[in-house]
Amino acid sequence: MAGALVVVFAAVILHAFEGGGAVVVPITSCYALDNTSHIHDFSNLIGQIVEYDDDKANDLVVRFCKDVETRSQPGYVAFGRFDKFNHFVAGTGHVNFVQEYYGGDLMNCEKTYDKLGRTAQVNIICGNCPSGQCTGGLGCICNVTYESACRVLIDLAIPCGKPALRVFEGFTVGFNPRSWEIVYNGLTQLGYEKAHNMFSFKSEQRDVTLYLTAVASLSGLVEKPMVKISPDKGLDVQLSGSGANGDPPTTLSPTMIHVEWICERGLDMPYEVEITIPIKGYDPIQFTLAKMCEHTQSESSEDSRGWAVFGIISCISIVAFTLFCCGGFIYRTRVKNLHGIDAVPGIAILSSCLETASGGIHGYTQPSDANNPFTNQGPWDRQPTYTQGTARPSERTYGSI
Repeated sequence: MAGALVVVFAAVILHAFEGGGAVVVPITSCYALDNTSHIHDFSNLIGQIVEYDDDKANDLVVRFCKDVETRSQPGYVAFGRFDKFNHFVAGTGHVNFVQEYYGGDLMNCEKTYDKLGRTAQVNIICGNCPSGQCTGGLGCICNVTYESACRVLIDLAIPCGKPALRVFEGFTVGFNPRSWEIVYNGLTQLGYEKAHNMFSFKSEQRDVTLYLTAVASLSGLVEKPMVKISPDKGLDVQLSGSGANGDPPTTLSPTMIHVEWICERGLDMPYEVEITIPIKGYDPIQFTLAKMCEHTQSESSEDSRGWAVFGIISCISIVAFTLFCCGGFIYRTRVKNLHGIDAVPGIAILSSCLETASGGIHGYTQPSDANNPFTNQGPWDRQPTYTQGTARPSERTYGSI
């Protein structure tokens, strides 16, 4: 009985863990994070038209996450457009979210800040208006206030639904210390939320390094990552580095996860390497990398061992040769009183080798031969040798006075 309870309890925990999946960035920019860091996706309301009729014969229309405009007999006047660079943030008090619409008509609004033209601020209230309006439907406008002819404030009530997953804001994962191709602001970017055959690492790439950053005050919440491979056999994956040990990452000191993978079996389709980084109090960070295995591979340690030994021997040889040359030069300069090229160790041997290779011509001048008048003189420059008693044609006799 106790064993059955343990199995049921473990199943409940596993189900709860799997329920908190990856927090993926929405496919549109019509989303926001509330004051508790939970994500709200309003992509299903994009383009939804909400009208407001006032007593001045100017109807104000909000096309959700599109634009704001007034409609009258003379025509339409735009009060701003919504794009991914606009602000869609959490609000305060009874206002849950705030949207900003910029770039409206410039007529009579040319002197606005940075020539933004007419602008609008939409205060989103989840549910109904404070006055009891919007008891059903997809929403309504509670109130409209014109701050000026170039700015309007709108209170809009819409159904927000239940809060989604909790986002660990400020967390990034990328292939470089200051990049966020995989995870940005706690949201897994599109293309890494599931297996993606369009982009995968080739068989020859045995490893890849990931860089993690987080807000320093919350970096201690990051735990050790876990890896899951699909198919579970045929690809050996090992995680190492400071990030794999659970060290807290910061923006100034990113941590690294070194992913080393070796293909033990070839496969036509790429392997799915799912990496999960638990966050205390938040939904986990989860992303997927794809690895191709067109052929099997041997252990990387065996392949690289020879190159490692060669590199070590080369470094030792270079250092020893440098110390020998410097020490020999100093010794020959101070002890043997040699200067210039004569003080270089091994220069005499090098000169002899060069003289031998050139047939004994143009030998190197030794210091002891400095007073020899025939030093470095070729055979065609040397005077002929005469035996005793044979007069030289150009010989002169010098006498004394």
